[in-house]
Amino acid sequence: MIQAIGEDMPSKILNAVKTNPARQGRVREPKGVRILKADSANGPRAQDQYFSRAVGKALEVLELLQMEPAPLHMNDIVRRLQVSKTSGFRLLRTLETLGCITMDGRGKYALAPGIHAVTPTQWLGKLHRAAMPHIHSLSRELSETASLAALFENRVEVIAVIESPHVIRMSNEVGHILPPNASSLGKIITAFQSPEVREKLLRSFGIYRFTDHTITDEMDLVAEYEVICKQGFAVDREECAPDGICFSAPIVGPNATVPAAISLSMPKMRLRGPEHEKAIIAGVRAKARQIALELQSS
Repeated sequence: MIQAIGEDMPSKILNAVKTNPARQGRVREPKGVRILKADSANGPRAQDQYFSRAVGKALEVLELLQMEPAPLHMNDIVRRLQVSKTSGFRLLRTLETLGCITMDGRGKYALAPGIHAVTPTQWLGKLHRAAMPHIHSLSRELSETASLAALFENRVEVIAVIESPHVIRMSNEVGHILPPNASSLGKIITAFQSPEVREKLLRSFGIYRFTDHTITDEMDLVAEYEVICKQGFAVDREECAPDGICFSAPIVGPNATVPAAISLSMPKMRLRGPEHEKAIIAGVRAKARQIALELQSS
């Protein structure tokens, strides 16, 4: 039984609403993303004589296995990585010998226990590069705060924010760990996970009450997740902060996984009615689909 807590909220999530114009437009990137963006400028793979293609492909193997919900056969891996069977076998055998991956009795490969923390940097770099133009565009078109969040081992975390140009606005902050029961980003990423991952996210964060609208009953949460999965978007109606509303859409990955999502946040007073809400949801979902397509083709 997960205990609902009314107060004692972690300090990292108390600042749900900020109105400091000095932070307007500021985007602070996770360290791993900053490193990747610097390393990838001007096409390093083509220009850097010291770049190791074998090491790059090995990291791609780890990333691929991290994103897949089930083990993969070697044929599937070499096809996705676009390498020969000989090269693929050498990569897999090396990673297996080093204890990074395991092979089951059916000849399928998966990440070894404890290896999940090795691969997020490369994935985050791809996600960030694909998503940033679209969340910039979303914020500019609707004049509200747009955010990008990703699923980590035991949490949903904000990794990019484009602030609204308005002085009075709903804000977000890179590095915030999002409540899986209250924020639209937290709810939508959690909703599309397996029951085991859902439970892990809820237990890791806890179920906190932020406002009178926050969902803290477990059965009500299950019903909320079912609705979100069916309709394909999530809404936070003053569940994280009074007078704030937020709309989120999933970024769908391989095999219908949802490793990330985007959102648009705004003060309730600027929502003009049902038609305005429909237009916002359609816009957020369209941007999320575009990001997913770019990730698949990258």
